[in-house]
Amino acid sequence: MTLPGFSLLAQACALEPLMVVNQLAGQRLYRLQAFTVAGKEVASMADISQAAGTPFELASSELDMLIVCAPSPLPAMHESALLGHLRLLGRSGVVLVGVGGGTELLARAGVLDGYRATLPWQRFAAFTRAFPRVRLTQQLFEIDRDRLTCGGGTAAMDMMMTLIASHHGNELAERVSEHFVLERVRMADEPQQVPLRSRLGHAPASLVDAVMLMEANIEEPLTTHELAEHLGISRRQLERLFKKYLQAVPGRYYLDLRLKEARRLLRESDLPAGEIAMKTGFSSPAHFSTAYRNHFGATPREERL
Repeated sequence: MTLPGFSLLAQACALEPLMVVNQLAGQRLYRLQAFTVAGKEVASMADISQAAGTPFELASSELDMLIVCAPSPLPAMHESALLGHLRLLGRSGVVLVGVGGGTELLARAGVLDGYRATLPWQRFAAFTRAFPRVRLTQQLFEIDRDRLTCGGGTAAMDMMMTLIASHHGNELAERVSEHFVLERVRMADEPQQVPLRSRLGHAPASLVDAVMLMEANIEEPLTTHELAEHLGISRRQLERLFKKYLQAVPGRYYLDLRLKEARRLLRESDLPAGEIAMKTGFSSPAHFSTAYRNHFGATPREERL
């Protein structure tokens, strides 16, 4: 089932391994049926339309598995019939799979309560507040009994490849992997975010440590002098490292990190702008608004509108 704004990449990563395994096995191991809400045409995040599918209201308990592809963050929805039907399928023993924002939709339906689940890493904080009864993890994907969830994007392929291996053995799953020219299938417990060391390439350890300190102290920012003291180097040495490897002074880089976090919270949470200002280390809403407008060309209020 796809909802408007779904990711074409995530959908393909979830579905194509199932079609390829049919080809390689020489028999139909999996049969797909497309569902859309009310049987309507659905546009993806890239504004590419997907043909109307079978009305989701007609999805029956005879399904083995339902894969829900939805945008992340998931927009506010008031589709009580949709959520009710998801609950009915869950009670009937249908395996429910959340891809991208599909995890949030399943959580809203209450069918993830008491289960381990994951979703795109940008939504961890908001999801934890909204769904305390779900056992959120930061893994690449989660397979917990009859519930499967993943971080979206290419993580959907790793999840489905693992599922294929459990259904039909590692040898066939490896052939599917070779078809997609995959060097390896990632394990469920691998992290979603690219490690900082990889993002900064061959930068010195002291620079990596400095950025890690910044990312860990968004709400109460450290001064450049405090950062240098923590690292056991001089302020001038720290500034030279930032200029050489990141083409920025430490203060500006730090401000950029905080403002990006503020933008994420504005877009993905319902927190008041004043609270977001505090969470990202600004002394007042006015200071936050000015810094935000100077950086992004719009005020926090305009960002939400």
